[in-house]
Amino acid sequence: MSFYDATVPAFLQILGSLSGILKKAEAHCAAKNIQPEVLLAARLYPDMLPLSKQIQLVCDFAGKGSARLAHVDVPSTPDTEKTFGELQQRLAKTIDYLKTFTPAQFEGGDSREVTFPIGPDKTLTLKGQEFLNRFAFTNFYFHAAIAHGILRHSGVEIGKRDFLGVA
Repeated sequence: MSFYDATVPAFLQILGSLSGILKKAEAHCAAKNIQPEVLLAARLYPDMLPLSKQIQLVCDFAGKGSARLAHVDVPSTPDTEKTFGELQQRLAKTIDYLKTFTPAQFEGGDSREVTFPIGPDKTLTLKGQEFLNRFAFTNFYFHAAIAHGILRHSGVEIGKRDFLGVA
């Protein structure tokens, strides 16, 4: 399996499933007469990030992670989304961006060094394979699972098949 095949399709699968989950969340709000802002601001615990930020981070770890692995300029993505529609657009833009990558751009990416921020004033450098497995994938799946958990905890009728994008 190529490094591209191990990376981009995995990101695309979950980004697509999150789009479907957000559609169900928006329909849940309409059916239960819940203001969308309530669900978008929902958290699993008060010190955790809200649903909207979870979706933004999922997009960042997929798009920016892929850019770093392909050694292309990392896109700037300000976090301005405040509605389901805007989050859907962010997911769609990230999906479209990932589809611009080619397998050739990832050749050798597993052994190339990747330097990335780990806070406001710190960076870390790892080989591409380590970066993907220890940072990009772990953060991507964490925030995707938390987004799913927030929605399920808030009463949206979704399950594992929705998370996997096979519902």
